[in-house]
Amino acid sequence: MLSQTCKIAIKSVLYLASKHGGGNKISIKQISKFIGASEHTAGKVLQILVKQKIIQSTKGPSGGFYITPLQYSKSLMVIVDAIDGKHVFNECGLGLSKCSSTHPCPIHFEYKKSRDIFEKLFSEKSILEHCDTINNDKSYLFG
Repeated sequence: MLSQTCKIAIKSVLYLASKHGGGNKISIKQISKFIGASEHTAGKVLQILVKQKIIQSTKGPSGGFYITPLQYSKSLMVIVDAIDGKHVFNECGLGLSKCSSTHPCPIHFEYKKSRDIFEKLFSEKSILEHCDTINNDKSYLFG
């Protein structure tokens, strides 16, 4: 359902947010290594996130990427919307352009239930709430 780019963006933001204490600025090199993406790919994704004001960056020797308290209070949906768009939660499971409840594909109603649960998952908790499970070793961003 989500593009690889969107997954990289979510992992990047969660990694930054999990390191938010002390005003840490994280380099592209650190982020890309941790999330398992090339520096080139991570850099392009991070640029989009900065442009959309989902994360912050500073240039220079002590520069890097970071997230502010206001930003980590947002849900993961802001990332999905910035990268893939919210329309991913309305697309047909088979990729049909005219699928709807009045003109359903063979999996429409079952897929819609899953899609709605998935949308709720990205909308309900803040970025920081997701990071709490990472920082408490209850969930992981690698492996």
